[in-house]
Amino acid sequence: MCGIVGYIGFREAIPVLLKGLKRLEYRGYDSAGIAVINRQLAVYKKCGKVANLELVCGEASLNSTIGIGHTRWATHGAPNDVNSHPHCSGSGKLAIVHNGIFENYLVIREGLIKKGHIFESETDTEVIIHLIEDVKRLLHVPLQEAVRLALRQVMGTYAIVIINEENPGELIAARKSSPLAIGVGEQEYFIASDATAIVEFAKNIIYLDDHQIARITYDSLHVVDIDNHEQKPHICELEIELDFIEKSGYEHFMFKEIFEQPQSIKNCMQCRLDTERALVTFDELEDYKTEIINARRIIIVSCGTSWHAGLIGEYFIEKYGELSVEVEYASEFRYRSPIINRGDIVLAISQSGETADTLAATELAKAEGALVLCICNVVGASIPRASHATMYTNAGIEIGVASTKAFSSQVTVLALLSLYIGQIKEKIQPQTAAGLLTELSKLPSVIRKTLQCADTMQFIATELHNFYNCLFLGRGVAFPVALEGALKLKEISYIHAEGYPAAEMKHGPIALIDDKMPVIFIAANNDSYEKIINNIQEVKARKGMVIAIVAEDDTEIKKMADFIVEVPQVNDLMMPIISTIPLQLLAYYSALLRNCDVDQPRNLAKSVTVE
Repeated sequence: MCGIVGYIGFREAIPVLLKGLKRLEYRGYDSAGIAVINRQLAVYKKCGKVANLELVCGEASLNSTIGIGHTRWATHGAPNDVNSHPHCSGSGKLAIVHNGIFENYLVIREGLIKKGHIFESETDTEVIIHLIEDVKRLLHVPLQEAVRLALRQVMGTYAIVIINEENPGELIAARKSSPLAIGVGEQEYFIASDATAIVEFAKNIIYLDDHQIARITYDSLHVVDIDNHEQKPHICELEIELDFIEKSGYEHFMFKEIFEQPQSIKNCMQCRLDTERALVTFDELEDYKTEIINARRIIIVSCGTSWHAGLIGEYFIEKYGELSVEVEYASEFRYRSPIINRGDIVLAISQSGETADTLAATELAKAEGALVLCICNVVGASIPRASHATMYTNAGIEIGVASTKAFSSQVTVLALLSLYIGQIKEKIQPQTAAGLLTELSKLPSVIRKTLQCADTMQFIATELHNFYNCLFLGRGVAFPVALEGALKLKEISYIHAEGYPAAEMKHGPIALIDDKMPVIFIAANNDSYEKIINNIQEVKARKGMVIAIVAEDDTEIKKMADFIVEVPQVNDLMMPIISTIPLQLLAYYSALLRNCDVDQPRNLAKSVTVE
């Protein structure tokens, strides 16, 4: 959730660090800071936005060519200047930035206090840099070795970068269950918790593995593991286009990414959808075809929006693949004693590939002998590396905290996967598959048509943004769409919203309905059309305001609803995506009218890399 940047090379460090921190603002944070060396270690940090830090750094020396930076999302200690990173050792010679949580820091802190250490902050991070300095002083070892020995004493997750005044030509970086990448340039190195921070500077990148510790100098990189075995890092090419991390004329990243969905869906289907042969192909699954054919069930593990995509995938896979599916919150799955049998497949879904709970669930499933597959948007992330095979969504970088194009791409992969399973298990008729694939190939153009509802959603938002509560209702595969619509609205507009199966309305939520409770129906699914009409009538009888997402040929609901949003008539594989787009726009416009920060909503982070 926090952001880390580091630099060593020939450029002035402060501008590089500040630019990197700005690139990481989308991850969510409450304070920012940097540390550089120009003869002496200098630390600048400030609560609030990176812009506040820039003002503090205005008079800083630009001559330093080495430094570290951080955006903090508070865990231990309130968001303020003192608790902001970087944190210094007792001597003031070492400084650290850290993403993650050191779980046993209180025990270590007590031991260090008995030795005379004095702490300024409430953070776990400050304790660890004191520990590292303590080890270095007692054992008279180089900094990389002191870091290695200190990390053997700690429990928890971390990505850390350390700068050393006594050796101003080195950075030490290490990770465990929290992402950290090293960009390799010409006589310069860049460090970041997210490759978006360094994409314009380096095209070659090294992803540190768990328990690896790197010593980086102006002209060398040396990596060892926690047991002091030398490691040979793998350099890969960074495949990120700079356009994806720029707003390109849009006011907000979220709005831009909503309108990128025709292209992101096209990229997602490319090389997987063969309409001429009426086939779906997943080259990445070819080695595991037998296990998929013989699988007893699929367990989907994910969080947040990805969990909603998983729920939609459950409908698809059970219908077209005739394979039992269970959808689990990764945060619950990892702390139960889940029954994982031989023949089970665990499918992890994560936009970033770094979601802490989903990563832990993936590692648990793999240790239990399950075939672990994942759907992810970020090449080289931790969850893909922990999985047997990865289906990349190819949606391009998503900056807005509220997921839009990543969600629709995940649903697209799940739709294709359900047909793929049905085909290899011979559960779906070729003629049926041909018709579905032909329709799916039209999805990008259908999304373009759906996006024309933007003006309608902006108008409806002028009514909705004045309310404090909202219900979203849907039946069948429209129920997860209701959940996702409610999540989007509360994420960025701070309107309390809940999603329910429409049939459950009489089991509690109906008690809430009055003229102060708008109800949004996802009614574009014809399988339960008559029942949805009954639900709408029940809401209207209690003076509730009805907003309905309907197919463009609808006639009945138009007579009853207060507001109608027409979307193209499509099959059930496409309906969840088409119905979600108006809800994304509704959340966006409602947030604008409520003067909310659309791309960086309060208390939220793009990638939840700590528990």
